[in-house]
Amino acid sequence: MKSHNFYAGPAILPQEVLVEASSSALRYEDGLSIMEMSHRSKPLAAVFEEAERLIGELLDVPDDYKVLFLTGGASSQFYMVPMNILGANQTAGYVDTGAWSTKAIKEAKMFGNVNVLASSKDANFNYIPKDYEVPSDIRYLHLTSNNTIFGTQIQDFGNPSARLVCDMSSDIFSRRIDVSKFDIIYAGAQKNLGPSGVTLCIVKKDILGKVERTIPTMLNYETHIGKDSMFNTPPTFPVYVCLLTLRWLVKNGGVAGMEKRNQAKADLLYGEIDRNPLFKGTAVAEDRSKMNVCFELIDDSKNEAFLAAAAEANCIGLKGHRSVGGFRASIYNALDIESVQVLVNLMQNFEKKHG
Repeated sequence: MKSHNFYAGPAILPQEVLVEASSSALRYEDGLSIMEMSHRSKPLAAVFEEAERLIGELLDVPDDYKVLFLTGGASSQFYMVPMNILGANQTAGYVDTGAWSTKAIKEAKMFGNVNVLASSKDANFNYIPKDYEVPSDIRYLHLTSNNTIFGTQIQDFGNPSARLVCDMSSDIFSRRIDVSKFDIIYAGAQKNLGPSGVTLCIVKKDILGKVERTIPTMLNYETHIGKDSMFNTPPTFPVYVCLLTLRWLVKNGGVAGMEKRNQAKADLLYGEIDRNPLFKGTAVAEDRSKMNVCFELIDDSKNEAFLAAAAEANCIGLKGHRSVGGFRASIYNALDIESVQVLVNLMQNFEKKHG
């Protein structure tokens, strides 16, 4: 029986990507596994070059930006961003929409002043703040586009006056964005791009080189720009799997195709949550994430029964984060709508039995 993977991350990858990656792990070129080839070799250089090119094409990245493949997860970007672009006497604006932005705020305070412009902590982060002013003198505005734990997502970035930095770890490549609005975009790969172990950064080059502090070589974006992500041995196999996923994205309609696909899945699942009298969503409707659908039973004494029914239906990874409780269905790019339909059928059958 097929497993339906709703884990928040590391998350589902396209089946054809897994098959090809498995084959290349055994034998890629010259009788070698791709994992045992030098990152300086022509085959690996070609992998990085194609991956960078496809990201540029899929997201329409302008020429004055650089695509980087780094390590340390998105969490390392919480301090790399302010270390590289926030002067000690400058102020950055942050919007606090959940656990990851809270951690980013903590790290940024080590390098300069931080002005938390808005927060949804008052309602356990179940909405995206909107009515806040952006001071004209801040160095940059930091946003988190999608919040995996709380199931909220920024639907419209508007046209902020400040230079914009965004953590897009859990929704990059899921919908069309205008990269030219942002100065730095960063994302852990393990949601929509590839396996854990590599972090994508898209950096507008003119934002760099303006702080007076000495930046450690490995933490300086300019180091990695100058060496095309090859300053040290990069995570070669994760980047290769990212390349396979990027090819899959191109073959399946690119980012516009993913946006249509994801909207259909979200409409199907949220439609059932709103219809079914046993369930309710946890996020404010206008801010609901199309990647991480958080919901709960009206009667939480039935939680274990629902999880048992989910396990029987091979729906895996539905237990909600401890900060929210209830359930979370992560419906990333690679998840087929058929898996969402299985979950909807499960909820309907649960209603018949327990309603």
